Amino acid sequence: MNTSLRRVILEMGTGNDLHGGDYTKAALRAVQDALHHSSLAMLRALKVDPRDMVVQVTIGVQRPEKVDAERVRASLPHGQVTVSVVRGGLDVPDPDRDDPAVIASAAIAVSLPLPSGGLAP
Repeated sequence: MNTSLRRVILEMGTGNDLHGGDYTKAALRAVQDALHHSSLAMLRALKVDPRDMVVQVTIGVQRPEKVDAERVRASLPHGQVTVSVVRGGLDVPDPDRDDPAVIASAAIAVSLPLPSGGLAP
């Protein structure tokens, strides 16, 4: 039986750091927000080992170079995880001090090796 990698879950989340301008903290919160919208009950029903999941995380922030992608990757509990950090999100300046509120967006795509013809018999 031929299998191919198929995306089965796409979850989005947002996170912020209101004081301190910590882009990694905002990214981690965005990932946790996305994870809390999801359940992996489908994996149990299909008898898929969670280690077989291919997890692609995309983080959007205004300063991508300030995100510790390894910390974000390590925060995911299962699967073969890759993290890409791109320009996105939002910085909200504070007019009285140099302390922007950082808002991060996260997209988590989970793919599984499934039969080429899909799940139907």
